[in-house]
Amino acid sequence: MTLDPVLTNPESYKVVFENDHVRVLEYTDKPGHLTTPHEHPDSVMYTLSNFRRRLISDKGQKEVEMKAGTTAWLSAQVHAGENIGATDTHVLFVELKASRSEGGTLGPRV
Repeated sequence: MTLDPVLTNPESYKVVFENDHVRVLEYTDKPGHLTTPHEHPDSVMYTLSNFRRRLISDKGQKEVEMKAGTTAWLSAQVHAGENIGATDTHVLFVELKASRSEGGTLGPRV
């Protein structure tokens, strides 16, 4: 079973750019929306709106409040999310892909 958010939650996640190094996802939802579990590789998140969310993982739950224009690093993770605020969520995720380094081993491109 895949946990690719574009496949598990296609109403909210859309690929807006992809190449050999990154995949850029746009995420949107409305208040009260709950995603199914999905995974993200190491990513950079850029918020386009103010929002409040509950993130649910095997490590528990946490609530976050984000301001528009926030840029943050997200380590690889599996979670579900719920919009617990009064505003739509609008976010871009730049997912990093593994690539071959000069030494021929797999690892993140720096």
